[in-house]
Amino acid sequence: MLYFIVNPNAGAGRGLRVWNQTQKYLQKRHEVYDAFFTTAQGDARKKAKELTEACREERCIITVGGDGTLNEVLDGMNLECPAVLGFIPAGSGNDFGKSLKLPRQGKKMISRILSNPCMECIDYGIMSCGEGECRNRRFLVSSGIGFDAAVCRDLLNSRVKDGLNRMSLGRLSYFLMGIREYIFTKPTRGYIVLDGERRIEFNHILFISAHIHPYEGGGYRFAPHADPKDGKLEICVVSSRSKLKLFPLLLRAKRKNLCACGGVRFFACREAHIHTDRPLAVHTDGEGGCSETDIDVRCVERQLRILK
Repeated sequence: MLYFIVNPNAGAGRGLRVWNQTQKYLQKRHEVYDAFFTTAQGDARKKAKELTEACREERCIITVGGDGTLNEVLDGMNLECPAVLGFIPAGSGNDFGKSLKLPRQGKKMISRILSNPCMECIDYGIMSCGEGECRNRRFLVSSGIGFDAAVCRDLLNSRVKDGLNRMSLGRLSYFLMGIREYIFTKPTRGYIVLDGERRIEFNHILFISAHIHPYEGGGYRFAPHADPKDGKLEICVVSSRSKLKLFPLLLRAKRKNLCACGGVRFFACREAHIHTDRPLAVHTDGEGGCSETDIDVRCVERQLRILK
């Protein structure tokens, strides 16, 4: 039996349209399934926990939504349960689906899952900071502090994203909000500690992100060498005295890769401690809202079973 967790509002209603395509295919094949629709933030987490809390047999849970919905499902799952996770992308960013080259058509993806399933064990991350919901939050794509997290926070509180999604321009919202945040962001001092040993200091931090997958923010390739099966995080640090010099680099990340050059550095590690001298916005897979000075991130190697 298949279990679906559906966010009908993902992508300003695209989630419902993709689900309708998927449902028609399921009914045509006379598949047995159960579907749960989210209505508020946190619903996907609660349902994933309910489905896996006391589960002993293998269970297939398929998320229909965006990266934020998928993050909630991962965060709620009991990973000691023999569950396998599927994903039908329906959000505006879909960085996870882009990384794994998943079809965006619901019918095409469910056809692949039912007819020719391919299961892989991949990495996921854990971000720890502060108290409450921010503490020990899992992430599948990336987690970060600073500029990128502030953009995600602003999008969650803005109507711009929904309006552009209705015109099939959802990814443009990341760019527009990024321009706004870029203007007002003030770099800060800080440091990172890699694997508990190597400490590196920076004077003008714009953002620091930790990646399982290469993309974030709707297709910006901030971590070109990230590999979801190598047991490591790729840490991207963007730090420069002049923000103007960084602007063309950030644009390049949308078209190609964010390159290692003046103001941008990459590090590979299993875990990292990140400190900034003043509180900055924090996100996990584009979800967040809290501001912190210290976060810890670590990679859990190949403990998540995913259908491709």
